[in-house]
Amino acid sequence: MSARDGREWRDQQRQAVRAHADAAARQRAAEQAQAAELVAWFVAEATRRGLRTTRLVARGYDGRGRYRTRLNGWYVDRAETRAVDVDGRFHLLTVPGGVRARLFGVDPQASPAPLVIGAGGRDGESIPLRTLLTRLLDAGSGEPGSTTRPAAPGA
Repeated sequence: MSARDGREWRDQQRQAVRAHADAAARQRAAEQAQAAELVAWFVAEATRRGLRTTRLVARGYDGRGRYRTRLNGWYVDRAETRAVDVDGRFHLLTVPGGVRARLFGVDPQASPAPLVIGAGGRDGESIPLRTLLTRLLDAGSGEPGSTTRPAAPGA
């Protein structure tokens, strides 16, 4: 293999890697847009139904401490580590703890909602965001199995 052939091969590999990364970024952006639409639908439907909000609490990374936040909204999982606030933002409610957090509370930043909660986790348990949000609406409204509610986007 000549030096020129080696250079051409490296250039082709770089282009292939770049194309793959670009495709993955487009896919991620599309999924985030879908998830944002689901979250917006959930907030509108929860508000319409009068689903009670709660003051959200964050947990320390070690799982031991609980820290106040300024957020109001709905927990979307049983572990209360993921939530949607009343402004339609998705939050991971795990934070670095400490004395300062205990005294002054924490301000968890919003993050893009995933379409599948728990995807890629080691325990193998994952659930579509749409399913979690629909269950929360059904449990909170006392209408299990109701067919009169507007369908979730993409359902």
